[in-house]
Formats: sequence, structure tokens, C-alpha cells
Amino acid sequence: MRCGIVSMVAGFALVLLMGSVDSSAAEHQYIGAAKCKTCHKKELMGNQYGEWEKGKHAEAFEVLKSDDAAKIAKEKGLSAPAYESDECLKCHMTGHGLPATAFKKKPLKAKDGIQCESCHGPGSDYKKKKTMSDRDKSIAAGMWEPGKDEKICQKCHNDESPTWDVAKGFDYEERKKEIAHPIPEDVKGNYIAMEKKLKAEKGESGDDDEEEE
Repeated sequence: MRCGIVSMVAGFALVLLMGSVDSSAAEHQYIGAAKCKTCHKKELMGNQYGEWEKGKHAEAFEVLKSDDAAKIAKEKGLSAPAYESDECLKCHMTGHGLPATAFKKKPLKAKDGIQCESCHGPGSDYKKKKTMSDRDKSIAAGMWEPGKDEKICQKCHNDESPTWDVAKGFDYEERKKEIAHPIPEDVKGNYIAMEKKLKAEKGESGDDDEEEE
């Protein structure tokens, strides 16, 4: 996800996105960005994983190790460094504080910061190609739509953030543009057929649908 923020303090504020989850996520499990990239690193799909890697969300945890974060932690009277404090980690890594049962295999790593599922919902039940190729099925299987629901972003982009700027607030439409990582329009709903065609042209065979446990 690309965020056009150059200063560390601004980056600290921007990455406060969705480490916490609500009860609607309870029935689905987190699988991690490493799983999402199986499809979303492909150029055909639009390489969303590559955009995320280059952006501030992927760096969310590392930001907590900065001098600015240490200063803020001290000013707020936190008992531990920012990178060890629940108050910070809840919005700087995906799935912080959740029980082991919230994850398909094992808890996500803090170093990976804010991953796909902080914004799109835990993906265990919508990860399959046949589900993801159908928007309605994906939503029914637990996928969130942050591009249509600013409340998803505001769970962390709010005045509880220590770097919240009252004057600027949170410009939902502008922030969406900064982290845009769309699926090409011609691929939406046609990914499986288009991928099969590409494989046939390359002489490849088999289906790598992400249905394994």
C-alpha cells in the first residue's frame, strides 16, 4: 500500500490503521500477507502485495522503534517501549492481542506491521480463487470493503492517535488515493479464465488455487 508521507512522525500517524478488530472477525481466521501474495503478487492481478511492501503500512512496526516513537511513548507515560506497548501495537501490527484461535495456523509476526487483513478482514474463508473472483461471495465469506467504509480506517485513524492533527483530521478520500492498489478492471471477475489462458500460452499446466489448509 503506497503512502506518500516523507516524515517519520507523519508516517507514524498514517500507519495507525486497523490493528484491532471487531467481533465480526471472530468467525473467520487470519492467514497473513504471505498467503495473500500467492495471487496478489502477480502482475495479472495488479501486484497489490508489491504496493503494500513499498508503503508505510508494511513498515508500521518498524516505525515504533524510531526516536519519535520513543519520545511519544515517554510523553504518554507508557511503561514499555512503543514497540512493546499494547497501546501502540494494537494499531501497528495485524492481529495483536488476539487468541491463537483467531489465526489459521499461527499468530502473525509483528515485524510485518499492518497487513492486508487489517483492512480487508481475516481471509481464511474468502482466500480461494473461486470465492475471490466473485465479489458477493467474498463479502459473504468475510471480506471487508475499506474502499467503501471509512469506519474500518477510523478504528485507528482517530483522535486516540498520539500524532492526531485536529486541524487536518482524517481525509478518507485522499488517504484512499495514497494507498490505492486496485485490481485491473478487465481482470475483475475474469481472473481464473485469464490466468488459465496465460498458462496455456506459456505451456504451463495445473491449477494453484489457494485451497490448501
